[in-house]
Amino acid sequence: MKKIRFGLVGCGLMAREFASASARWCHLMKDIPQPEIVGICTPVPAEMDWFNKHFPDIKYHTADYRDLVAAEDIEVIYVAVPHNLHAEIYTAVIRSGKALLGEKPFGIDKKANDEILKAYEETPGTFVRCTSEFPYFPAVQTMIKWYNEGKFGRIINVNAGFEHSSDMDLNKPINWKRMVCFNGEYGCLGDLGIHTMHVPFKLGFIPQRVYAVMSDIVKTRPDGKGGTAICDTYDNAILMTTATDKDGNEFPMQINTRRMCPGATNRWYLEIYGLDCSAKFSSDDPNAFCYTASWGKEQAWSRINIGYKSMIPAITGGIFEFGFTDAIQQMIAAFILEYLGEEVPFGLFTPEETRLAHSLQTAAVKSHKNQTVEEIIP
Repeated sequence: MKKIRFGLVGCGLMAREFASASARWCHLMKDIPQPEIVGICTPVPAEMDWFNKHFPDIKYHTADYRDLVAAEDIEVIYVAVPHNLHAEIYTAVIRSGKALLGEKPFGIDKKANDEILKAYEETPGTFVRCTSEFPYFPAVQTMIKWYNEGKFGRIINVNAGFEHSSDMDLNKPINWKRMVCFNGEYGCLGDLGIHTMHVPFKLGFIPQRVYAVMSDIVKTRPDGKGGTAICDTYDNAILMTTATDKDGNEFPMQINTRRMCPGATNRWYLEIYGLDCSAKFSSDDPNAFCYTASWGKEQAWSRINIGYKSMIPAITGGIFEFGFTDAIQQMIAAFILEYLGEEVPFGLFTPEETRLAHSLQTAAVKSHKNQTVEEIIP
């Protein structure tokens, strides 16, 4: 089997998920080149040890990402590091000519995102994408297919969200995502927002204006050393936007990103309401596809078990369930197919879409601070 040689910068949670997905590439039925991890970069010895144990053939082990950027036998670099490092590392990878798969939000702020996109525009032919796994659940793919087939009719409204509850534990030690200097002023919106925007943007739901309410609920957290640390990021953000569909019709689109949402372990959801049909999905019930058709004044919601009907065919039988690890593998496979120039039914978040995401997030922060409705200017 042909392989694509990857370097990983940052070897934490998401890099381990990437490695696990690549190790079980035989799960996919389509003949797609397998990711081969050639080099890893991390300053954390324990992270290095995990990779050495499970992937003993890795050639490069370094604490300096420049070593992987310079390695001639690495084709693609996956970068999963704190947001404040995005601009420096992403631009270096792009300008090297290697392909880049980068974590969201693709820059700590709009200025950093502009810097990354400038490098991308000045390096013709470089392939660049941003991660987002949840749209690859089969029920969401069904919803996307239905919209593209015109089943919804005119859109009434759209709701998208990503919610956690782990920060409800006030004794949870602080980490970099709770510090503006590492995470950025967007707070939870920066870390979770692109996940909520991936499907709407791909479907042509373009936000025009936004009114945002952002909450900084917990001011301090344990520092893990017996003291306390300032927790200065927004915990929750609710965005009400005016969006347009591909035909230019306006409708309200609400985006929720919340780290303090009671009962939500890792809830990603999408709801599309239309005059002819509506549908909704939540990762709390990942095997369910819920929809309703309209018969004049009466509507009835139906729930079906969608089963394992993945975008890229896999060996799992259709009667079984699809999960988060499957979504990650589907995303990586879609990335590789796009990298090779093949068309996929649903692609990854593009650099141009990250620009729109940053414009929305920047306007949202301004809206919250000024209590105003803000125009979104890409």
